Amino acid sequence: QVQLEESGGGLVQAGGSLRLSCAASGRTFSSYAMGWFRQAPGKEREFVAAITRNGITEYADSVKGRFTISRDNAKNTVALQMNSLKPEDTAVYYCAAHRTVAGPSRKEDTYAYWGQGTQVTVSS
Repeated sequence: QVQLEESGGGLVQAGGSLRLSCAASGRTFSSYAMGWFRQAPGKEREFVAAITRNGITEYADSVKGRFTISRDNAKNTVALQMNSLKPEDTAVYYCAAHRTVAGPSRKEDTYAYWGQGTQVTVSS
């Protein structure tokens, strides 16, 4: 089992950058694939980015080229570097973990563990 806690959210102007971090508890972090999802007001939660145990990454088309997911197994953390932010990136961002499939997963149902979320607000 793993517990996840996000940090790094906040208010930023359009075109700016933020770096989200997700800290994981437990000794087996390296065995988990990780993902970031987001939920905007009035919308369903959607996939943002994923990274496998071996560092293979996948991104939603809406963030490709602007966001970068990375992991540090020594520190039990996964990060989401967000550049060129847009007002439509405003959402609560969630970190998630799974050990279900080998490849990166865009599906919420794949992920067994979730953080509480961190708010990102991008002003125009």
